[in-house]
Amino acid sequence: MLSKVLIANRGEIAVRIIRACRELGIRTVAVFSEADRGSLHAQIADEAVCIGPAATKDSYLNINAILAACELTGADGVHPGFGFLSENAQFAKTCRRCGVAFVGPNAESIEMMGDKARAKDTMKKAGVPVVPGSDGIVRTLEEAYEIADGIGYPVMVKASAGGGGRGIRLVNDESELENAIVTARQEALQFFGNDEIYMEKFIVNPRHIEIQVLADQYGNVVHLGERDCSLQRRNQKVLEEAPSPVMTEELRARMGEAAVKAAKACGYWNAGTVEFLVDNSSNFYFMEMNTRIQVEHPITELVTGVDLVKQQLLIAGGEKLSFRQEDVRLTGHAIECRVNAENPKFNFRPSPGKITALHLPGGPGVRIDSAVYQGYEITPYYDNMIAKLIAYAPDREQAIMKMKWALAEFLVEGVDTNIDFQLSLIRDPDFESANYDIGFLNRKNVMN
Repeated sequence: MLSKVLIANRGEIAVRIIRACRELGIRTVAVFSEADRGSLHAQIADEAVCIGPAATKDSYLNINAILAACELTGADGVHPGFGFLSENAQFAKTCRRCGVAFVGPNAESIEMMGDKARAKDTMKKAGVPVVPGSDGIVRTLEEAYEIADGIGYPVMVKASAGGGGRGIRLVNDESELENAIVTARQEALQFFGNDEIYMEKFIVNPRHIEIQVLADQYGNVVHLGERDCSLQRRNQKVLEEAPSPVMTEELRARMGEAAVKAAKACGYWNAGTVEFLVDNSSNFYFMEMNTRIQVEHPITELVTGVDLVKQQLLIAGGEKLSFRQEDVRLTGHAIECRVNAENPKFNFRPSPGKITALHLPGGPGVRIDSAVYQGYEITPYYDNMIAKLIAYAPDREQAIMKMKWALAEFLVEGVDTNIDFQLSLIRDPDFESANYDIGFLNRKNVMN
């Protein structure tokens, strides 16, 4: 069992991890940048260490500074949260060399799944359905034309080291292919330091459904059902729900089995998410595996009763899973809305500033994961999320009703927010009837 964990992150996920550690009797160390001196996670942890200036490269991405903080405080574990260094294999390796437990998978799994082309090849060999496309990296334009002709347009050009919607281009016909490859390579090099790309068949109007897995260090793997993450703006998730309104027991069983296969194929342990595209005929295809805790993990926690962050800490400490697949039951329905400091009327322009007034909704079945407070300063340096608002009820209709009232009660002054946008979305007739797919928010302005 770990005795002291350093949280190599900030914001609501750092607060979430601190609370899970408290329940397990684990002491915590917060690290913070100079811009985050007043942050909640730095105030509520047992210890806090400043690791550098506001720029992420000098603070939250500074491996040497983080491990120096581990040595200074005697932390025997590091939880990376999501984003920043959470899927950095070199960080996981360095932690291991320093004798610090990395609360996540082994570095080899991170490397394998982080290389999207290699991940796809691994999944094919494991018998997990994959989207038709290139066998690995596409190296020449001639090769790209040949592949596109073979699988048929439209196609997707994707960064091999990509994530977060970066380095992705849709190609509708042959005339767009060359420019798409050039721009995808440029963006991939800028954000990931790797300009390699691969290609896939574009699945028209699919659902984006992900399966949560947990695996211990002894080969035991379970899945905890699915989350529907199809409501996205520019490849960024806006609202998620669990279970998916289009899921059947038979499809869940098949997708869950595929996700377990995927985890075993890369020798995975800890929490991870296998993401799939699901077409209108209930065919599903592996998209990627996120080797970390997800932003939307609370909805899985509510419908399964499993605390995913506590499980992460237990697994990292060498514990075996305490339950089996047949013990997992999905009960009720949960919806998560991401409340951000941004202005939907001006193309979701970020809105940094000081929160001058704040009222958070509450009541039975309402959960808030947040690190803000009245007087908190939202800086321009980091993610502009204010809170994750989660509603849980016995069924989807009641969860939607609960979310409507929770959003209506949510008050933030001093910065612009997307609360009205989320209200418009949750009230939209197509959402209420579950008539949406991954391109829904790109086609429809719900605020109209």
